[in-house]
Amino acid sequence: MLEFNFSPFPVIETERLLLRRITNDDVNEIFDLRSNPETMKYIPRPLVKNNDEALAHITMIDDKVNDNTGINWAITLKDNPKLLGIIGYYRLQPENYRAEIGYMLLPKFHGKGIISEAVMRLIRYGFQDLKLHSIEAVIDPENIASEKVLQKCSFVKEAHFKESDFWDGQFRDKVIYSLLEK
Repeated sequence: MLEFNFSPFPVIETERLLLRRITNDDVNEIFDLRSNPETMKYIPRPLVKNNDEALAHITMIDDKVNDNTGINWAITLKDNPKLLGIIGYYRLQPENYRAEIGYMLLPKFHGKGIISEAVMRLIRYGFQDLKLHSIEAVIDPENIASEKVLQKCSFVKEAHFKESDFWDGQFRDKVIYSLLEK
């Protein structure tokens, strides 16, 4: 079984991006992400209503890093430390050598290849550094942009669960994509 250790926190670079630890200094950007109905459209979680709730979200992220049960990075451009989005591994399954990847980006940065670049780098981190055997992504089937990112990054559609989750008064479908270590 795998054992994860995120200390020291792994700072990761790509050609354009720096993936760094999320801090309380990111509270305004976390609020912008998590309170935006467009950004949260496909994420079945309540909208953040104020900076205290955004700080609580940062604390939750930090707690998971500290107890090695999940890891999230702030997505930033190399020349600007401002948070543009979040990417990370959720629902770690060390017994199965598997983890779920997830990401979100402020709308003004959509369509610039930022998420694809970050996902490609985290795939490498997941397989080489974390020693995962498989990475999954769970998306809303209407989230075409996320589906395109996953397909571009060689993920394969494994399942489409009909009305499997109940959120906000309605049953919702979910689609599972995965990638096996090659």
